[in-house]
Amino acid sequence: MEKSVLVCAQEGRKFGLIWFGAAISLAEIEVGLSSRGCLSAVVLGHLLGGAMLFLAGLLGARLRKNGMECTQHFFGGAGMFFFAAANVLQLVGWTAVMLAQGTDAAKGLVPAFIPAPLLTAFLGLLVMGWIFVGLRSFSYVTTVTMCLLLGMVGVLTWRVFLGGAEVVPLAEPPSFWGIFELSLAMPLSWLPLISDYTKDTPAPKTACAVSALVYTLVSLWMYGVGIGLARIGQSNIAAGIQYVQMGVWALLIVLISTTTTTFLDTYSAGESAKAVFRKANPKVVGCVVCALGIFLAARGIMENYLNFLYLIASIFVPMATVMLVSWGVQALFPRKSGGSLLQCLVNCIAFVAGLAAYHLCLNLLPGLPPSFSAMLVCGVLAAGGNLVAVACAGEAGGRG
Repeated sequence: MEKSVLVCAQEGRKFGLIWFGAAISLAEIEVGLSSRGCLSAVVLGHLLGGAMLFLAGLLGARLRKNGMECTQHFFGGAGMFFFAAANVLQLVGWTAVMLAQGTDAAKGLVPAFIPAPLLTAFLGLLVMGWIFVGLRSFSYVTTVTMCLLLGMVGVLTWRVFLGGAEVVPLAEPPSFWGIFELSLAMPLSWLPLISDYTKDTPAPKTACAVSALVYTLVSLWMYGVGIGLARIGQSNIAAGIQYVQMGVWALLIVLISTTTTTFLDTYSAGESAKAVFRKANPKVVGCVVCALGIFLAARGIMENYLNFLYLIASIFVPMATVMLVSWGVQALFPRKSGGSLLQCLVNCIAFVAGLAAYHLCLNLLPGLPPSFSAMLVCGVLAAGGNLVAVACAGEAGGRG
């Protein structure tokens, strides 16, 4: 009993550090800033995203597979290849976004003669160094780092909300469902990744619960900082950080948060590559992804940032929904389920329907929430299709 409690405590600490570092990110603050006070949509998006994050992590822990290997169980080999490729591409995109945001925030905190491309390359090199520290050492190395970051972000929060800055009237925020989508897209972007970390944990429920809870709460905190910056009249992170006058501490926040969050993206890109190319070296893949991120950041990826978030959600909302629904059916009928060809086929059909529903709502029916609509469509199809597959398996077993 004592050993079990100790293991849970150790796993809770390790995963808490990992997801604390993931959530303290300039990207979270940026989206919070753009929400301009629409708290209900932000909270709803995070609650749904956090719940799905927990279930996705638990799925990987139960199957003992990383995120992309799990997809093979539900979509077959071709499906795994598609999702692994999509995940690597989104991770290249996220790496570029994080490096671009870090560069923009750091520009006003360093001497003017240092060019932006050099800052981007420097941040990228920091991430590459973190890759070679490795996940096993990650929790130990970051214990002090996370405590430092916690203190600095705490001071930033204090200055934003209680620093005496004049509060200005907020512009009318975007639509409720628009902010909901952007809030949901952040935790959903981690859905294909969380199993990369939970697949080997000896305490699945503790690891997944701590991961989802820490990420959700800290992400809400970062969104709150963004809303606070909008409240005092700031339109972007770089201007906001300079406005609250944190000096060198602000630069440390930028460097540490960019490095720790981007490390997770590059690490998981290596894990996803292994799902397709078994001999791929995760650290080498991570460094290649980082190099591509440096290039894209310098080429102006932030011009397409919102479209990038919507694309992520349109792929990974139906993917995760179909996997979780199919997993639930398999749990109900364990002897008649387990990745049959028919189940993989109906899951692929359900995914395509969910993807189509998302883009239909986003582009042609703006009054309907894209994520909810996609989840409803593909969830119903996945549930019905898997039940039919179970029934067919039962009939085949009876005839045998």
